[in-house]
Amino acid sequence: MKALLYMLFGAAFTGAVCVSAGRLILRPSRVREHSLSFLTGSAAVSMGIFALAAMQLMLKGVLLAGGLLTIAAAYRFTRSEREEVEPQPSVPLWMKCLLGAFFVLYLANAMAPEMSPDGSTYHLGLVARYYRDHGFSRITTNIYANLSQGMEMLFVMAYAFGKHSAAALVHLEFLVALAAAIIACGRRLGHPRAGMAAALLVFAAPVVGQDASSAYNDVALAAILFGLFYLIRLWSVDRDATLLVPIGLLAGFGYGVKYTAFLAVPYALGVIGWQLWRDREPLLRPLTIVAAMACFMIAPWMIKNAVVVANPVSPFLNSVFPNPFVHVSFEKQWSQFLSHYGLDDRRQIPLEVTVRGQQLGGLVGPIFLLAPLGLLSLRRPAGRHILLAGLLFALPYPANIGTRFLIPTLAFWSLALAVALESWKYALSLIVLSHALLSWPWILKRYCDKYAWRVGEFPWKAALRITPEDTWLTLRSPAYSVAKMIDAKVPSGERVFSFGPIMEAYTSREILASMQGGENQVLRDIFLTPLIREYLPIRTLTFQWPVRTLRRLRIVQDATAEPDQWSVSEVRLFRKGAELERAPRWRLRASPAPWDVQLAFDNSPLTRWQSWQTLRHGMFIEIDFGRDEALDAVALEMSDDQGKTRLHVETADGERIGGAPRESGTVMPDLLRRYAIEELKARGLRYLVVSDNDHGAGDYAGKSASWGITQLGESHGYRLYHLD
Repeated sequence: MKALLYMLFGAAFTGAVCVSAGRLILRPSRVREHSLSFLTGSAAVSMGIFALAAMQLMLKGVLLAGGLLTIAAAYRFTRSEREEVEPQPSVPLWMKCLLGAFFVLYLANAMAPEMSPDGSTYHLGLVARYYRDHGFSRITTNIYANLSQGMEMLFVMAYAFGKHSAAALVHLEFLVALAAAIIACGRRLGHPRAGMAAALLVFAAPVVGQDASSAYNDVALAAILFGLFYLIRLWSVDRDATLLVPIGLLAGFGYGVKYTAFLAVPYALGVIGWQLWRDREPLLRPLTIVAAMACFMIAPWMIKNAVVVANPVSPFLNSVFPNPFVHVSFEKQWSQFLSHYGLDDRRQIPLEVTVRGQQLGGLVGPIFLLAPLGLLSLRRPAGRHILLAGLLFALPYPANIGTRFLIPTLAFWSLALAVALESWKYALSLIVLSHALLSWPWILKRYCDKYAWRVGEFPWKAALRITPEDTWLTLRSPAYSVAKMIDAKVPSGERVFSFGPIMEAYTSREILASMQGGENQVLRDIFLTPLIREYLPIRTLTFQWPVRTLRRLRIVQDATAEPDQWSVSEVRLFRKGAELERAPRWRLRASPAPWDVQLAFDNSPLTRWQSWQTLRHGMFIEIDFGRDEALDAVALEMSDDQGKTRLHVETADGERIGGAPRESGTVMPDLLRRYAIEELKARGLRYLVVSDNDHGAGDYAGKSASWGITQLGESHGYRLYHLD
C-alpha cells in the first residue's frame, strides 16, 4: 500500500507543480484553462529540473521544496482569479462513458509496473541514473542520453517519490491535457461538437493509449504541439502580447521533448509573423519574444551535447560535427532502418498503421483510413488553420515511419475530420462510436496483428500492488530477471557489455549496448573478431620502393563506393627488411575518425582503425616521424571485408611512391579468443551479457576456458560472464 501511495503522490505532485507553474506564467493573460496551464507549466518545470541536474542538486528534498514553493506561489497570486466563464459545451453522456472507460483502462496500465520496451530501457534507465547521480553525469556510451530529454526531467520528479509507474502516470496526464485542449479549442473555433469528437478519436486510438500509459514522450509531444496551436489561435483573436511568452516556451519545449518537433519554432514564428505583417503591425518585438523563449528551452540541450559529445544535435549530423561517440556509419544505418522498418513497399503504411500494427509498432485504428476526408475542412477557416499545422508537423514522419511518430499530428487530423463531418450529425457520431468499439482491447485483438503494440488487458491487481511489483515483472518480463541478475552479481561501479538492450531502469550498473555508442561498437568488434573471418586482418598489402629519406608518409584511399568501409588493423614500416620500431615522437593523423588512428599502430590483431564511413576519395592515414627516416616499404594488415578499397602511398609533397601493392596472406596467432579478452580488460571491461540469440553465444558458452571467461549466472536465455 505504501508503494501505491507514493506512486500516486509522485504523479499528482508533479502534475500539480506543472499546473501551478503554468498559472503563474499565464497570469498576465486571460487564459485560465487547466490544460494550457499544465502544458505551459510543464515546460518551465522541465527546464527548472534541468538546471538542478546541471548543478548536481537533483535531490528528493530539493524537488519537494521547489515544487511546494511553486504551488504556494500559485495559490498566493492566483487564488482570487476565476476560471474561464465562457459557456462549456455539454458532452453527451455516451461520450463521457466512453472517455471514462478508456481512462480507467489506461490508468490501470500506467499504474502497473513499467515494462514498456523504451520506457524500461533508456527513458527510465536514464532517469534512474540521473537521480542516483543527483544530476547529469557524462554519458558517452548511450546515444539516447544525447537526445533532448524534456519529459525525462518531469519523470525525475515523479520517480523521486513513486519510482517507475509514477513517471508513466505523468505521461498519462498529458493525454488528459490533450483531450481537454482539443475540446476547448473546438469550442473556441466555433466547432464544439467537432472538438468533442476529435478528442475521443485521439483518446481511444490504440497506439495513443499504449504510449500514454508508458513512460514514453509521444503523447506528451502531441499535447505540447496542440497546446501551441491553441495558444496561437487565442493570440490571433485579440493579440494579447502576454501570450507570446508561453507560445515561445511551448515551441521550444517541443524540441526539448523530441527532436522531430523542431518545426514548432518556425511554425510559431511564421504564423505570428504572417498575421502581424498582413495587418501591418510591428513584427520585431513579438517575434523576438517568441524566439527568445524558444531558445531558452532549446539551447541548454544543445549546449549539453556540445560539451559532452562534441555535437549539439547528437546523435545526428555526425558528418558535420565529427566525434568518436556516434559513428557516421551507425547514423546512416539507423536512419535507413527508421525510414523503412523492414517494409518491402511504403504503400503498406496505411494498413500497417490503421489495421495491422505489428511491423510499425502499433495502430491508430481503421477509422483513420477516412482521414483524407479531413481535407473537406478546407472549406472552413478553422479547417485551414488545423490542416496547416497538421501537415507541417507531419513533415518529419518519413524519417521515422513508426506508428507512434504519427501521434503528434493525430489531434490535427482528427479535428480536421470532425470539422469536415460536423454538419452530418449522425455520421460523426457513428464514426466516433465505431472507432471506440474497434479500439477496445477485446475487439481490437480480433483483427490486428498478434504482436501489435497496444493495451491488451486490465491489470488491476498489479496496478493496486495486490500482485507485488517484483512478482509481476518476474512473471511477465524475462528481461527484468536479467537486469536483477546483473544487479545481484556485478559489483557496483562496474560496466557490463551487452550485444542488445537491457532493462536499464531496473539495474544500477552501466550497460554498454553494442550499437548505442562509438566505444560500444569498438568493443563489439573486439568480441566478434575471433569469430568472424571477415573481421580478421588476413590480408597484407605491401608498398615497396627504393630506400628514401622521408619525414612524413601518407596512405590514401582513392575509391568512392558503398557499402565498404576502410579499415586497417596494423601499419608496419620497413627499412631493408627490418621493421621500424614505433617511437613516441611519431605523430599520427587520420581522416576520418582521427581519434582511433592509434588502433592501427598498437600491434594487436584484435583492433583496427576504421573510417566508420563508406569509401570516399581522399581518406588517409598519415605518419609524421618527427625527423627524417630512411625506409623502403609499408605493409598494411587489413580485413577481408573491404574489397573495393583502392590505395596508394605518397610523400609529404604529394608524390606517389611504391606503385601498386603486393598482396599476401597474414598468419593469425593462436589464442585469439584470449587476446580479445585481455584487450577488453585493458579497456576497463570485466562483465559480459550474452543472449542465446547473439552471434557467438554457443562459442562463449562452449569455449569459455579458451576465452578466459567464467559464467556467473543464467536467466531466460541470457548468460552473465566475468572476464577472468
